[in-house]
Amino acid sequence: MDLKEKLVSSFMAFEGKIEADDELHAIRSQAIKNFENKGFPTKKEEAWKYTSLNAVLKNDFSVFPKKENSIEFKDVKKYFLHEIDTYKVVFIDGVFSSFLSSTTHDGLDVCLMASALTKPKYKMVIDTYFNQIASKEESLTTLNTAFALEGAYINIPKSKVVEKPIEIIYFSTGNEAALMVQPRNLVIVGENAHVQIVERHQSLNENPVLTNSVTEIFAQKRAIVDYYKVQNDVQTANLIDNTYIAQKQESRVAVHTFSFGGNITRNNLNFYHQGERIDSTLKGITIIGDKQHVDHYTLVQHATPNCESHQNYKTILDGQSNGVFNGKIFVEKEAQKTDAFQQNNNILLSDKATINAKPQLEIFADDVKCSHGCTIGQLDEDAMFYMQQRGIPKKEAKALLMYAFTSEVTSSIKIPELKAKIAKIIATKLNVNMGFDL
Repeated sequence: MDLKEKLVSSFMAFEGKIEADDELHAIRSQAIKNFENKGFPTKKEEAWKYTSLNAVLKNDFSVFPKKENSIEFKDVKKYFLHEIDTYKVVFIDGVFSSFLSSTTHDGLDVCLMASALTKPKYKMVIDTYFNQIASKEESLTTLNTAFALEGAYINIPKSKVVEKPIEIIYFSTGNEAALMVQPRNLVIVGENAHVQIVERHQSLNENPVLTNSVTEIFAQKRAIVDYYKVQNDVQTANLIDNTYIAQKQESRVAVHTFSFGGNITRNNLNFYHQGERIDSTLKGITIIGDKQHVDHYTLVQHATPNCESHQNYKTILDGQSNGVFNGKIFVEKEAQKTDAFQQNNNILLSDKATINAKPQLEIFADDVKCSHGCTIGQLDEDAMFYMQQRGIPKKEAKALLMYAFTSEVTSSIKIPELKAKIAKIIATKLNVNMGFDL
């Protein structure tokens, strides 16, 4: 039995174990039908032209963990922002860990998606937001919708400034020979509210893991959302991350994606504008080697006037690694005065590394300022020579140039402790001790 057949056959058992009203049951049932019809994406689809899941799908993944597993905080402390106080929603092999989590209902909701989906007091919110912007056609998103249960539910009320960051962390223990997990997150940020969120998926040993994650984010009028994705997993971990963001008038949402680890990582990031004077920021750093593969697929749909979007992705590839950047800016006829910028810069450190870049603009309005750019090259030999002439060893000179290359992205991290952590990860990836923080 292949993975698709296993998932479809497991759906009835899954539905039978959980509480669900008729509406939620109908959503799930339609979603599994859509997945059954389409199956896993292949390279025949334009959106997946450069990314194949065939090798990953050959693993005999367990769809559900056979038992609940526990983890000691001391063993995973380094994966948290332990220097500061944070809210935490933590899962172990897809199951909520109350021991490692720090949730709240005091003035805001930072809790479980399972509770929101099954408890009557959340029904109005779920009916309003759940599965409203997630794709009904993209097969992996519909698969996640069919099995949606565990994940983070975050609801920030009007005018609330959340005083400490929220961490969403998914650990895989490796106690299963191979495991598939499907987290579902829902984030609602009210008018004039402000929140910072850090999301991480982390395997604790080398057993294969396939994570199919979906996050829906709703930013109401004048809301501010800073969302950070830290992807630094072991090289047997595979992540498909689908994030859908709806923004209302004058909201500001920034998503930073740091892709350093894992076997295959696919980031689908979709922004939808639903009001004027919106600001959307998409930034990313990818540093990979060996045979790692990272694919960024972005969409910003400008549907209203006087809005801005800014994309800036930096990629450093070594070994036989593969990078993909497929970014689309779509400007509808009504979206006059749009200011959209997209930049993708890539450095190849190896002759065997490859990058496939496809920046796209589709513009149907006539009064806009839109631009895109893409560069692919190697480190500046003149700059290397200049630095070496001034006593900087070649290894450190090379690392300094790469630090400078990524600084446009790292400089905009608004959580100092996270900024320091990312700087250390970059230094480790570059195999050098810089002796200073970014």
